[in-house]
Amino acid sequence: MIAAFIHIRFLDILDILLVAFLLYELYTLIKGTAAMRIFVGIFVIYLGWLLVKAMKMELLGSIMGQVIGVGMIALIVVFQQEIRQFLLLIGNKYIKGGKFNIIRNSRLQAGYSSANIDKITLAAMEMSSTKTGALIVIARDASLRSFTEHGEVLNADISVQLLKSIFYKDAPLHDGAVLIENNKLYAAKCVLPVSSNTDLPAEYGLRHRSGLGMSEITDTIVVIVSEQSGTISVARNGKIYKLSQPERLSKVITGYLRKNE
Repeated sequence: MIAAFIHIRFLDILDILLVAFLLYELYTLIKGTAAMRIFVGIFVIYLGWLLVKAMKMELLGSIMGQVIGVGMIALIVVFQQEIRQFLLLIGNKYIKGGKFNIIRNSRLQAGYSSANIDKITLAAMEMSSTKTGALIVIARDASLRSFTEHGEVLNADISVQLLKSIFYKDAPLHDGAVLIENNKLYAAKCVLPVSSNTDLPAEYGLRHRSGLGMSEITDTIVVIVSEQSGTISVARNGKIYKLSQPERLSKVITGYLRKNE
């Protein structure tokens, strides 16, 4: 009987590992956001319900069971943005060019050239020197077409002067982000999802939060030039970094566009 009690199948171990993986992915998605506190609250209520059931408190258990049942619908409403971001993250991570792909290699992504990366770097440095705010999204594998709904599709060659003219403060396209995909300046004036991360420094405004939000749900690297300080920041993989040496931007972009990064 003891042997039967401690018998563990391979599927049991796999079940535990899969649950642990899903909980970890959920944690990395909502950590640092207001949703984290909501999730902890729901988890505490669920543990309370299990305790009430174990103590056979029928009336309270029945009430809490009904609340939790209805709460599943409320959970979808409350976390609809996070659920969408989670699904987008999975799709962008494993579906490349319309094909399922989990294998990466170390070459620079097809379509990008060192010359154009240098142009982006030079434009960012020149805008930094004049404190011209800029938000440049560079796609690695994921398509950015879904983010052009409120933007203007240009599909133009990348140039320093074009980037600077777009973000000039009186230019009609300066609000929003520029999207670069497949070695082309694909669109401008695009609206990006804003990160709900509550741990960001106070000096980070909407431009930085939008760049971070984009990096949270896509495999892009986002170059942000601050309008207040002129500093250059880079957002990637849901994290944002200030560059102490702006000239390093070219190496940072090149390194991230290598598919094994």
